[in-house]
Amino acid sequence: MQFKLYRDVHEFYNDTYDVLMRHEAQNMIPLGNIIIGHEGKDKTDWRDPVNWLMATVSDANGIQLTALMTPPHNITLYATGNIINPKSINFLIDGLKDYEIPGVTTEKTLAEFFAKEYTTRKGLTFKTTMSQRIYELKTVNPDIKQFGDVRLLDEKDMCFFPYWLEAFNAASIYGTTQMSIPQEAKPYHYRLSAKKLYVLEVNGIPVSMAGYTREMQTAIGVAFVYTPPYYRGKGYATSCVAQISQIALDNGFTKCVLYTDLSNPTSNSIYQKIGYTAVCDSLMLRFE
Repeated sequence: MQFKLYRDVHEFYNDTYDVLMRHEAQNMIPLGNIIIGHEGKDKTDWRDPVNWLMATVSDANGIQLTALMTPPHNITLYATGNIINPKSINFLIDGLKDYEIPGVTTEKTLAEFFAKEYTTRKGLTFKTTMSQRIYELKTVNPDIKQFGDVRLLDEKDMCFFPYWLEAFNAASIYGTTQMSIPQEAKPYHYRLSAKKLYVLEVNGIPVSMAGYTREMQTAIGVAFVYTPPYYRGKGYATSCVAQISQIALDNGFTKCVLYTDLSNPTSNSIYQKIGYTAVCDSLMLRFE
């Protein structure tokens, strides 16, 4: 087996893109990241590939394990064909001896296997920070009750959008209702400029939001699903996600992909009603 560390994101993209596309929905995060790096249009924050860790482990049959880390985020892994080869895991760990890995985010079985091997070798422990399920949708359930209309968020929504986004981040990342109060407009203008976030309006009042993340060859990610507590339980989030999912399909994507927190049975139920079906489970593990 051979461990290869990459310095050129374009070479890494060329070597791994087709491999990762074997499970497009499962590999939404690494695929989206290498596309960002390869295109080089956005180098803000973590998106500059000069700071990335990119590696593969190969044998005579080709790449067996792909690894990508975009600091400060966890490393993401993909075992080709979802076939875990213990030898390739150990080759990867050997190759990463000079790097500090904060954790791993990937398909559940691979995440657990890598975490056990890595922490044993390093004298560390690991804990689960989030258990997720990856879903994909190819057809929206036509029986979903629709409310209002969705439109792109824009500058006039700055009066509420930053607060909604911070509330979403607090709940989805930290599992809390203690949100940060927006202090600067720039990061929120940046989000709006991407033209990927939508708001559902009912009688002219914004009641829920959702948006797109990474765009793949045939799939697009759906995320940023948030409804203020006082508007919940009315079917607004379901309608919002259903409408933007249909917009994506109408625009030529063959499937929509989203991640859910398994500790939130409500959101998992909502997405399944819309037509999303489970692809696999994924873990976010933190090394300590």
